[in-house]
Amino acid sequence: MKASAFLYPWDVVGDPAAASRIAELGVRQVTLASAYHSTRALTPRHPAHRIVTAEHAAVLYPPDPDRWAGRALTPYRQSWVAGDDPYGEAAEALTAAGLEVHSWVVLAHSSRLGAEHPDTSVRNAYGDRYPWAPCIARPAVRAYLVDLAAEAAARPGARGTELESCGWYGFAHLHAHDKVTGVGLGDAAQYALSLCFCTECREGYGEADADPDELAAAVRRALEPAWSGSGSTESGWDGVHRLLGPELADATLRWRGRVARTFQESAVAAVRAAAPPGFQVLLHADPAPSRTGANVGVDPGHILDVADGVVLPCTGPDTVREAVLGPFKGRTGVLAANFGVVTGMGGSPRTLERDAAHAASLGADQLRLYHAGLASGPDLEAVAGALSRIG
Repeated sequence: MKASAFLYPWDVVGDPAAASRIAELGVRQVTLASAYHSTRALTPRHPAHRIVTAEHAAVLYPPDPDRWAGRALTPYRQSWVAGDDPYGEAAEALTAAGLEVHSWVVLAHSSRLGAEHPDTSVRNAYGDRYPWAPCIARPAVRAYLVDLAAEAAARPGARGTELESCGWYGFAHLHAHDKVTGVGLGDAAQYALSLCFCTECREGYGEADADPDELAAAVRRALEPAWSGSGSTESGWDGVHRLLGPELADATLRWRGRVARTFQESAVAAVRAAAPPGFQVLLHADPAPSRTGANVGVDPGHILDVADGVVLPCTGPDTVREAVLGPFKGRTGVLAANFGVVTGMGGSPRTLERDAAHAASLGADQLRLYHAGLASGPDLEAVAGALSRIG
């Protein structure tokens, strides 16, 4: 199985040994961030630093001034890695070490965008704004993200791309000093809390035969027991039906599904138009269409007619892999099983060989390893051993 390791440019820039160290793991590919959200990242092996603070969502290359001239929404440039083009510098070093480089592009996730352009954000049924979550139903947001996808994906020398957050983002978010776990919310409640009620989405619910005021009231009513009690454990689409009622729930999915599908189609088409022939386009995805976040909900029957494949979250027990890989069984396209290999972040590098074999039995044909720059030395040793046996 072809294996790729995720990396940030700052894992490589300024470390002459980084590229060869990654190649020695046994991976054939690196998925290298070219557009990424804010983060605080450990760099345990870098000779010059140990912590990198990416203060806001940014592109890690010089954006094309002609593409963005005169536009209100434009990519933010980074200032925390030396050089004008840290992505390009890292990609060149990795390629020289014999690794195939694919870009890693985060789209609908930017707190700075929401802070500076409040009207771009998802707004929930209570009127609260999610500044980290651009609403993909808004035409200006969609146009910006589609152009960002094209520019950030088709970097010089890249052989393909992986688009993360290429769909709806919502409530779930690791924000600065998060304090949102006092009340437990299952995924059905999180879906309800992620529904957007901006002007475009309110109109969209109406087009899907749901009164937006009635829907917002239904969301608030459904969540009230969670706020006054110990939370909500409802899960799955059946759980959303129980919370909102089947008619309202299905209306939200008709609207949001249509928006997500058209956004994904546009983003992939823009990437292909900007990229050379044979350029591979994958989406970080989840086969439950209602999912929001980094691994966006998709329709398995639709997405593989649009993209070349999907990257699916496979860390955890066997049931997790069965749930995400099962709906793609028998379909044509790349199925990349994404495994966390950082023990301190919940990954299981020491069971990688066994877990990868299980994923392969369910149809996965590639591996993704999150994250070679963040992992400890012992974690990387475990990964190298597993890959040597996987072959």
